[in-house]
Amino acid sequence: MHTTFLLNGRRVTADTTPTTTLLDWLREDQHLTGTKEGCNEGDCGACSVIVTDESGANALNACILFIPQLEGKAVRTVEGIATPEGALHPVQKAMIKHHGSQCGFCTPGFVTTMACAHLNGAQDHDTQLAGNLCRCTGYAPIIRAAQEAAEAPVPDHMHDAPLLLTENTAGEATGAEPPTTPEALADWLDQHPGGTLIAGATDVGLWVTKGLRDLGPVAFLNRIPALAGVTVTDDQIHIGAMTTLSALHSAVGPLYPAFGELIRRYGSVQVRNAATIGGNIANGSPIGDGSPALIALGATLHLRSVNGPRSLPLEDFFVDYGKQDRARNEFVEAITVPRAGDHLRCYKLSKRFDQDISAVCGCFWIEVADDVVKSARLAFGGMAGTPKRAAQAEAALIGKPWSETTVATAMTALAQDFTPLSDMRASARYRMAAAQNMLLRAWLEDQGQETNVLEVTS
Repeated sequence: MHTTFLLNGRRVTADTTPTTTLLDWLREDQHLTGTKEGCNEGDCGACSVIVTDESGANALNACILFIPQLEGKAVRTVEGIATPEGALHPVQKAMIKHHGSQCGFCTPGFVTTMACAHLNGAQDHDTQLAGNLCRCTGYAPIIRAAQEAAEAPVPDHMHDAPLLLTENTAGEATGAEPPTTPEALADWLDQHPGGTLIAGATDVGLWVTKGLRDLGPVAFLNRIPALAGVTVTDDQIHIGAMTTLSALHSAVGPLYPAFGELIRRYGSVQVRNAATIGGNIANGSPIGDGSPALIALGATLHLRSVNGPRSLPLEDFFVDYGKQDRARNEFVEAITVPRAGDHLRCYKLSKRFDQDISAVCGCFWIEVADDVVKSARLAFGGMAGTPKRAAQAEAALIGKPWSETTVATAMTALAQDFTPLSDMRASARYRMAAAQNMLLRAWLEDQGQETNVLEVTS
């Protein structure tokens, strides 16, 4: 498969298998070994690169980024951060000045991520660098370097632009053009019912790097623009399946701040820049954070196949652990959410506050009128084999006074809705107590009480 893109300012064409990662190609084919292999699963950030497309410049993990995902884009590695003449980038100068490197293994990833944030004018440094791990320097000098570099102008060579390709060479390996419309994708999937659809590859990438799986026929969905983007009207929000978590955060964060904060804690910047909401739903994970929030919002899921479109409530899509209501030739096309004010609260419990998988995720839509609960949708992840609503707890709330007594009854009813499991993330008992306390927290916050879980007071 031939993929054409810009690499550190020069046009290149990579001739690779569909599941060759950018990290392996850089190190083995181009001998650009500044990009490091750390975890090889998108957690440590040592392999971070800058990828520019129509959406702008984004930090991404090269270890789980397949070469065909780069068609027409611009890639900049740590070797391309300094100017062509060798002058250091402001973040490189600041890292030296503030002693931001000890062993140096993680440093190239920090530099590229910092340079991308610098290019975009982002100064929320803790968030921008949450996906870059360091085990010897300590983060304080790195953050100081990022803060100092933020005031410096962006070097001219950092302003990459994606290529305008007039020919599509991506199908040369199979002699067929890759699908570029939802209809063409439906035809492809009907002809390859066992094929693998690759969106952001933040999950599928690990099938290759960790599971060493042969994915068989693959289709890259990044070439289907109709599947991406968010459209907001007075009545609803339409979310394309290929919308990245970063793009979703920008679109829905102002409308539903609780959902926005939940997305901010989804993985890292690098992961959110690649991961898609359609992929988050389609893999059916019981601990995927997107589904509980969307279920609480009353979302409708839209599927497509050669037989046409099909829609169903998102909560009905999840049948059992590892099983969804989706035929082999169907794919997730979009999600729609009705707009009716903001009555959403989302809570994520994980061992690490940032960049960690949820032990329990609770998302609640509780609408109160005249101190009586008018409607309630309570959705949880991590409490069952699928993301699931708490029907008994909802019944204990609806039509009742919005009071601590009513909430206590609903908390007890959660034990009728769920029989959680114990695993490495949490025990069943802890999960139940956490879920119940999330409901209490929602009531306390509605009464004006602050509940900052990052602060401990006596």
